[in-house]
Amino acid sequence: MVLDNLGSSLRGTLDQLQGKSRLDEEDVDAVVKEIQRSLIGADVDISLVQDLSDSIRQRALDEEPPAGTTARDHVLKIVYEEMVALVGDSTELPLESQTILLAGLQGSGKTTSAAKMAWWFSTKGLRPAVIQTDTFRPGAYEQSKQMCERAEVDFYGDPDEEDPVEIVRKGFEETQEADIRIVDTSGRSGLNEELIEELKEIEGFATPDRNLLVLDAAIGQGAKDQARAFGDAVGIDGVVITKLDGTAKGGGALAAVNETDSTIAFLGTGETVQDIERFEPNGFISRLLGMGDLKQLAERVERAMQGTGEDDDWDPEDMMQGNFTLHDMRKQMQAMNNMGPLEQVMDMIPGFGGGLMDQLPDDAMDVTKSRMLDFEVIMDSMTEEELENPRVVGAERTERIARGSGKSEERISELLEQHRMMERMIKQFQGMGDGDMQRMMKRMEQQGGGGGSGGMGGMPPFGD
Repeated sequence: MVLDNLGSSLRGTLDQLQGKSRLDEEDVDAVVKEIQRSLIGADVDISLVQDLSDSIRQRALDEEPPAGTTARDHVLKIVYEEMVALVGDSTELPLESQTILLAGLQGSGKTTSAAKMAWWFSTKGLRPAVIQTDTFRPGAYEQSKQMCERAEVDFYGDPDEEDPVEIVRKGFEETQEADIRIVDTSGRSGLNEELIEELKEIEGFATPDRNLLVLDAAIGQGAKDQARAFGDAVGIDGVVITKLDGTAKGGGALAAVNETDSTIAFLGTGETVQDIERFEPNGFISRLLGMGDLKQLAERVERAMQGTGEDDDWDPEDMMQGNFTLHDMRKQMQAMNNMGPLEQVMDMIPGFGGGLMDQLPDDAMDVTKSRMLDFEVIMDSMTEEELENPRVVGAERTERIARGSGKSEERISELLEQHRMMERMIKQFQGMGDGDMQRMMKRMEQQGGGGGSGGMGGMPPFGD
């Protein structure tokens, strides 16, 4: 995740404050120095880093921690508030009819972002359409069309038309039923007069409600000059940061937001059309500091449950009422896959995404994914009776399933043990009222707010 080094290194520094009730200048300087090192390493503009560190230092030394608050939690709260102020608000995007123009250099991820944004709006009950105007890059039309088909949203483009303004004109005619029009423009390797003129002509006809600048998270401090140039050319209302799933530093995007006095609209977190998040500064910084993000987690769970396989009659609430079968477990596994990379999901769980994630081996998530794939293959080799009642699986059946699946008997035993563990957890929730559930979630939030020291009190689903 963007700026992830800041999260892990800062948590380590804060852990050194455990047990302290008051801070001295040496403690504060250690925290500030770690923030400066991580932000500069993430390509955040030096002037922004200095302003942020000055604010944190002054507040940490001048403000008295509230009664009952540890020095560590007090500093964490200050860092959280100042970091939220640094990244700013989320770009205003009302859920109503509007036209959005995407600008950016070639390779920034505009075409992918257009389809992702269209998909996101479709999940909010709106009808979006993507209008592809890139006549410069070979393959742009086909890529955009395929992405929109995957997103199941309307699309218009014309690979034989060389005038992008004419494409926009026809596109508006063909997408009259759409609530949201997202106009994807062409890019160049650099911002030149030809691209600026083309953007101005498209904007003049489309009269967009918002112009969003698409930036690759790896751009670094070059984002500052790019943002200024695009801002001067057509004006920038918000920024879309792409490719945050890799090792990108991402700090340059913060400089771009600051430079254009705009805000962040979306974050691209993966390769599929569903891998996009509406930027929420509180949740973003909360996850960064290991405090979780229950709102984003809830949205992913809801999204995942909408596509858990062929059995559309399956309701996750059913397993709370009766027996927890291997069918239910398979559906949960499919839902986990639909939620995106496990690392991102774990980051959203209060108390787990921070310090505990840092303690896991580098290949822990890969091992977990491998186990889930093995479990799927094993279940494909089981009978209906075994899927409904795993307790009937003894030594002979285990041997037969191992031959049929090509997996070891040890792996089959792991599957059965995982099922038993999940079944025990489900039974703990059965009979729990709304009030009990709310109290449990409140405890999770409080534990997450402590910076990751509390946690879920157990292992992650399908964990090793």
